[in-house]
Amino acid sequence: MSDAESRPLQGQVALVTGASRGIGRATTLALARAGAHVAVCSTTPAGSEPVAAEVRAEGGSALALWADLADAGAPAALVERALDELGSVDIVVNNAGITRDGLALRMSDADWSAVITIDLTAAFQICRAALRPMLRRRSGRIINVSSVSGVMGNAGQANYAAAKAGVIGLTKSLAREVAGRHITVNAVAPGFIDTEMTAVLPEAARQAAVAAIPAARLGTAAEVAAAILFLAGPDAAYITGHVLHVDGGLGA
Repeated sequence: MSDAESRPLQGQVALVTGASRGIGRATTLALARAGAHVAVCSTTPAGSEPVAAEVRAEGGSALALWADLADAGAPAALVERALDELGSVDIVVNNAGITRDGLALRMSDADWSAVITIDLTAAFQICRAALRPMLRRRSGRIINVSSVSGVMGNAGQANYAAAKAGVIGLTKSLAREVAGRHITVNAVAPGFIDTEMTAVLPEAARQAAVAAIPAARLGTAAEVAAAILFLAGPDAAYITGHVLHVDGGLGA
């Protein structure tokens, strides 16, 4: 196997948010193994440094970054720092997200706003900042992490579902705006994935979730990362504005 086949992202720079665990960590490792230099982004050094160290231990290249994406200027500043440190940002994976679940009638304005700010607004601001240099170079890949909740809705997650549905609308709109400059913008919509977020579910809820999935199991973070890696790579050059479901058939 040639280097181009085994390391198709050699020489490219990828920025991954929410990279400290779960899907973000798995994506960081997958991109690094494909040859990308990865800017590992989390809310604190304690989140990003260990993952960056893990990449380096495997022989890859990584830069640990951190930012509170709830701060108005932080998303754009994160992109600028990556550009300053690494010279370019060729691939963006907007994976950072939070939940503040609750029935809509009891949901506070603060819980609504917190989820919309991190899961949707910050993703838009990162896209906007990254697209400027991508447009000048006439190349780039953006992959936004949505959710099956953003496709189907989910009781008790009005804020999260609205944000993730917004991510899909953002993805499709940006794809139409920048396709002529050889920039693709796609989304993945994971279903129930076996991560720290789902590990806290009560066992009854976990069993009910599995029972609803045609594949009869939770997905893995590595399976979502594989979908993101594909969309970031050269074989996906003619795919844009697409939402790739990684959900075991839950949204079929």
